[in-house]
Amino acid sequence: MNVIAVDDEPLMLYALAKAVKASPDITSVAEFTSCEDTLEWAQHNPVDAAFLDIDMRGMGGLSLAQKLMEIHPDCKVVFCTGYEQYAVAAFKIRVSGYLMKPISAKDVQEEIDHIKGVRAMEKPLMVKCFGNFEVYVHDEKLAFKRTKTKELLAFLIDRKGAGVTGKEICARLWQDDGDEEKYHNYLRQLFLDLRQTMEAAGVGDIVVQSNYSYSLDIEKIDCDYYTYLKTGKPEFHGEYMIQYSWAEETCGLLWENNSY
Repeated sequence: MNVIAVDDEPLMLYALAKAVKASPDITSVAEFTSCEDTLEWAQHNPVDAAFLDIDMRGMGGLSLAQKLMEIHPDCKVVFCTGYEQYAVAAFKIRVSGYLMKPISAKDVQEEIDHIKGVRAMEKPLMVKCFGNFEVYVHDEKLAFKRTKTKELLAFLIDRKGAGVTGKEICARLWQDDGDEEKYHNYLRQLFLDLRQTMEAAGVGDIVVQSNYSYSLDIEKIDCDYYTYLKTGKPEFHGEYMIQYSWAEETCGLLWENNSY
């Protein structure tokens, strides 16, 4: 889990970051004393959870939390403060938790356990399309036995739940005039591998087959591309599934829409 810790008092920030780093669930902790610096960093880096002081100079913790959740809609915010009077305002913007200072490692872990429990009930598959294509299940990067299986999933994600035939998939994933029958046989192996990979991750029902058409149940997928199409967030900076040449068409459409 990638976390940010923000407090404009350096000693308080040190204590907060120390408590956060004590959790075995934390992958990285970025520390800030400025709301503005926090937002600048968040524009270009993943943020799964944010532990924020409320009473800070500048825009303050409440505004910072709202802006962070605009950039990262799935970011969970935990306020850390010495003032109880902010609690009502905090929960109005749907923060995950509210801790009173001084904050202990035990307090932090309880909040992280709560976040993990909430996420377990949310969409289990998280997909990152902007930049490199990556797939996560409950915050853990999903490993694929075959790189082509991962590309197959990427192509189905790109179709946004629309059905696609095996012939269409072969034409995109193998953009040459090779042995079509060989590719169809290989594609069947890839779908078997994809289903096994999804089942092992606990999301085996995400791949849908209807006669000769294949698709994904996108209601079970948390995807930055889908969120962008609905809300305009996170911002599109010109990179979409950059490891796949066939994704350039969608990238071009995103650029075109982004220019209006």
